Parts: sequence; C-alpha cells; structure tokens
Amino acid sequence: MTLNESIVEDAALSWFKELGYSVADAPHLAPGETAAERSSFGDVVLISRLREAITRLSPAIPSDAREEALRKVLRHDASSLVGNNRAFHRMLRDGVPVEYRRDDGSIAGDHVRLIDLNNPDANDWLAVNQFTVIEGQNNRRPDIIS
Repeated sequence: MTLNESIVEDAALSWFKELGYSVADAPHLAPGETAAERSSFGDVVLISRLREAITRLSPAIPSDAREEALRKVLRHDASSLVGNNRAFHRMLRDGVPVEYRRDDGSIAGDHVRLIDLNNPDANDWLAVNQFTVIEGQNNRRPDIIS
C-alpha cells in the first residue's frame, strides 16, 4: 500500500471524529454552496457558529454586548501576528471583556465566553479539511483545521 497525503488526511479526520468532533469538507462550506458558512474565501472564521457559541455560553449577557464581543474577536488590533495570537488566546482563556448598561442604568463589566473550558462537551468541535483562504494574492489551503 502506498502512503499518500489523502490517506493521512482521512486518518486524521477519523481521529478527530473519534474524539467527538464533527467533520466537514470545506468545499461544501464555501461561498455560493448550498451549505455555505462563509461569505468569501477571505473569511477565516465561521461567524454564524461563533455567534451561536457566544449566545449559548453567555446567555445572560445582552445581545448588543455579545455582538461587541464578536466584533472584538474578528478585529485584529495588534501590530504583529504574535500579538494577535496572544490576544486571541487571552480571549479564549478568559473570555472577551464587555460592558453594558443594566436595567437600573448602571454599567456592568463582564466577559463573554467563546469556549467552555469546564465542560468540553458544551462546545461545537469541528474539523474541516481543505479550507481555502484567499487574502490578496495569497491562496492557502491547509489539509485540516479545527
């Protein structure tokens, strides 16, 4: 038997599946497809899934504050890739800081959760193969992302 890239990719996807991940083929999620979850190949985040996770994990936080948290996740403020990665890791670990007005008029500070670290089964685990990302003249397609 010849070992090729496709065999390795299929094996990795089956391992993700055994760990409880959902598995999807990126071409089915691509813009213009029936099951599209991206509006363009420049989208690296499946925004509707992230929005659903934020709502599920932080239901007590008002929707405007949850949308603010989503915008913060999608915005890249750091001047370097390392800085962006550190900021995103902090949001995954600690939640996204938000403020909102309570019914009594006071301002509340809170954190919107992106992932449930205490209950991993509460998360939406997804592994996707052949997820094409096009940014300017750069076209990248990792074998698998999760």
